[in-house]
Amino acid sequence: MRLDHVSYVTSHEQLSDTVQRLGSTLGTTFVDGGIHPRFGTRNFTAPLHNGHYLEVVCPLDHPATDSSPFGKAVSKRANEGGGWLTWVLSTDDLAPIEARIGRSAAEGHRRKPDGTDLRWKQIGVSDVLQDKQLPFFIEWLTTDHPSKDGVATASITKVEFAGDKEKIKEYAGEEVSDAIGDVEVIWVDPATNDGDTGIVAVYLQTPSGEVRVD
Repeated sequence: MRLDHVSYVTSHEQLSDTVQRLGSTLGTTFVDGGIHPRFGTRNFTAPLHNGHYLEVVCPLDHPATDSSPFGKAVSKRANEGGGWLTWVLSTDDLAPIEARIGRSAAEGHRRKPDGTDLRWKQIGVSDVLQDKQLPFFIEWLTTDHPSKDGVATASITKVEFAGDKEKIKEYAGEEVSDAIGDVEVIWVDPATNDGDTGIVAVYLQTPSGEVRVD
């Protein structure tokens, strides 16, 4: 497994402003990723170095938003004011994770404005909906990875994280540090984060220096 991307939620009304703000902060141009018809969401993506990317996603007024786990998770976070949703780990084979979690992965796809159709399988979003410190897992079925969309100018250096290392290790099947590679993890006691778990902030090295996005 490896770190695939980090996901940041905003409302549909604030999508454009959020993308412009983060793009300016990172010195990076976001790419219109299109709509996730099975999830009732829409995203923009920013390519990052080391095969990572940053997703800004919003809920849509769509039946799938209220019926799919990902749509529910995005809508819930947007209603909380937005911010970091979760971190996503990629693998070439979800079968062992399906066996460990005890359910099958869901298929997803989105058609980009250029007509390209990205397809993947994902699992674990239902658990993220209940516990934001957990990652979910993705297996790409197409080779056009979002990290290749556009020109990468920034890289993730650190993730500030509130959570239980042992619980995440048990869920993911390996240490967080092993799963996310060279990215440093700064652990924060949830008690100092209003009892909230999950991503507190992501640090990125940009052409203008390191920035902290919370």
